[in-house]
Order: sequence, then structure tokens, then C-alpha cells
Amino acid sequence: MFKLALRNIIRQKINTAMTLAAIMSGVAGIILAGGWVNDIYVQLGEALIHSQSGHLQVYRQGYFDAGTRSPERYLISDPNSIKEQIIKETGVEKFDSVMARLNFSGLLNNGRSDLPIIGEGVEPDREAKLGSSLSITAGRQLVNEDTFGVMLGKGVANTLKLEPGDYVTLLSNTLEGALSSLDFKVIGVFQSFSNDYDARAVRIPLVAAQELLGTQSVNALVVSLKNTADTDFAAGRLKQQLGLLGLEVKTWVELNDFYEKTVELYKGQFGVLQFIILIMVILSVANSINMNIFERVGEFGTMMALGNRSDHVFKLILSEGMLLGLIGSSLGVAVGIILALIISAIGIPMPPPPNANIGYIAQIQIVPSVLALSFVIGLVAAILASILPARHVSRIQVVEALRQNI
Repeated sequence: MFKLALRNIIRQKINTAMTLAAIMSGVAGIILAGGWVNDIYVQLGEALIHSQSGHLQVYRQGYFDAGTRSPERYLISDPNSIKEQIIKETGVEKFDSVMARLNFSGLLNNGRSDLPIIGEGVEPDREAKLGSSLSITAGRQLVNEDTFGVMLGKGVANTLKLEPGDYVTLLSNTLEGALSSLDFKVIGVFQSFSNDYDARAVRIPLVAAQELLGTQSVNALVVSLKNTADTDFAAGRLKQQLGLLGLEVKTWVELNDFYEKTVELYKGQFGVLQFIILIMVILSVANSINMNIFERVGEFGTMMALGNRSDHVFKLILSEGMLLGLIGSSLGVAVGIILALIISAIGIPMPPPPNANIGYIAQIQIVPSVLALSFVIGLVAAILASILPARHVSRIQVVEALRQNI
């Protein structure tokens, strides 16, 4: 059956080429669309990880829900021992991959006006390695020697008209409720993925934040992994071990609600796109197959006149559709991969996403699941497009079919 179907496909060169072109274009289109959408997921996730959240964050249990209202109740008093346990459990090779943060809020004064800010006390050298997605728009990164240096979000610097070298006063409440203030020198201005974050964020060294708040403890430990794909594995191990110490672990996905909503949005859009491409492929393939089949009605009539049953003709036409689907989908996958590699080598300049000012260069990710899905869609489309003409031809009267030979 398949041998005869293959011969028929080879014999009908023009119709076969038209059908294969329709299948190939649909399959390649799904691969390119799916790879582009997946690249959005990857680049957005990496930008959030390497500008704000890290891969994992460790808190005292309850801090994520109520810590901003009562931070003094959710402090990690012995961060160094917890760091060592995190390194042991996650298999992180370098100690610099775990860093402490102390969060606070307060007022930033430039001598003329105040601005409410959200601040982070960080370990500068370790944060510099994590913050590969932070863009320094003026000045430089903080280093450990900048004991009373401050980095400002671009929005903060613009609002208060501050530049590197200027001096500011930071006012906040200690954990006991007393007013505390320290003077800082502006070291640099940064821009992250989020405009909202840059409009309120400042970063100072951890030792300065601890002095400002009157504590030696920290709010969070941030874990940076070598591979984002290891996040769930590392989170599972840490949750099991650190839960016994009254600590909770949050992944970067849990910390970035914006990312989850963006992924849901694009998944819905990509699902609609897949459905539209499936319909287009079915219609295109159906048109080509219909032309091919009905041009050969006399041929099928001769087969039935020679003793072939109608179900044999039906199966033959389906076999031809299946072979066209297999060949077209295979070629479409190959073409899609080649185009993805070429486009990725060139890059696609993209405008800034919502709530951001920084554009990026998009690529086409080669995703095995998308390759498999596109192959299946091409194959299913060819089979579905063959059913109606096969059913029609197999039910036609032999005499009526033979008239097509005259």
C-alpha cells in the first residue's frame, strides 16, 4: 500500500510539490513562532534573575507575606552558617554565588527635596556578578571599598537631578523605630528591566544598611545558580532542609508575578496562532490534495473495475496523504531549524517590553517540544485534508469514475 502510494506521489510531481510546499511553510512557521515566543520567556526570565531576584531567595518563614510590615520579626541572625548549608545542599561551587540582602524603606534627600525610596543593603562584589542585566548609565558599580557609596535607579537620579559624585542623605527608621540617617556619595546610576523598580530603588553596601537600621542581621539570602534549569531541583532540596530551620525558599518565578502573567499571555496568543496555522495548512493541503485526487478519478475507477474494493482506494488516498505529511513535516522541520539558526545569527531588534526602556535582540530558540508539535501538526493536517476527498472518491460509482477517462 505505502509502496504504491509513494509511486503515486513521485508520479504527480507538480501537485506533490504544491502540497509539500504548503505543509513545509506551515511547519516552519510554527517552529519560528514558537522559538520566538520561547526566546521572550528566556530573555525576560534572565533579565529578572540577573537584575533583581537571583534564582532563589531564602527568608524567615512568613517574611514574604508580612515581613514588610514587621521586618524586625523576620531577620536571619546567622547568615554565614545558612550560606554554607545552601552551598552544600545546592552544590554551588563558589561562595560568591550566595549573597545577603537587607531591605529597607526611607527618604532620600539631595539638600533640596525628599523622595520616598526602597533600598537594598547588598554585598557589592557579589551583586556585581549577579547583576549582569543591570545597565550602568552613569558612574560605575559599587565595590566593597565604597563603604558609604550609593547606587541610584535611573528614575531616582532623574527625579532628584543627581549625578555620580553628588552627596545625598538617606533617612530611615531603625528596627526599634528610632530615626536614623547617613550621608552617602553617589557612585553610579543603574537601569534594570523594570521602570517601576528604577523609579524607587537605591542600593548601598550591606554594612552601611546594617548601621542605618541598627542590626547585624539580614532579611534575605539570594542564591545565584550556574544554570536556570537547575532552579526547581535546588529549590526542592533547600525547602526540605531549610524548612526545619524555620526558613522558606522562593524561586525567581514566585518572586516575579509579572513574568508569570506575561508567560500566560503569550501562551494564549501562541495557542491561537498555532490553531490559525493548523487551519491554514489544512485548507492549503486540502486544496492541493483535492486537485490531485479529482484529476485521478478515472484512475481510481479503473482500479475498482479491476477488482479493488472501495476501502482499498480509501486507504490508498489516506496513505498518500500520510506520506505527504511525513515528508513535508520532516522537510518543514529541517527548513525551520535552518531559518531559526540564520535569523538567530542576525538577530531581531526588539522594542522595549511594557514597563521598560531597554530594547533587546531577539533570537529564535530551537525547542524540542515545538519541533515535535510542528511535525505532528503538519502530519495531522495532511491526513485530515485527505479524508473527505478519499471518502468521496471511494463512494463514487465505477461507471461514473470510468467516464473521467474519456
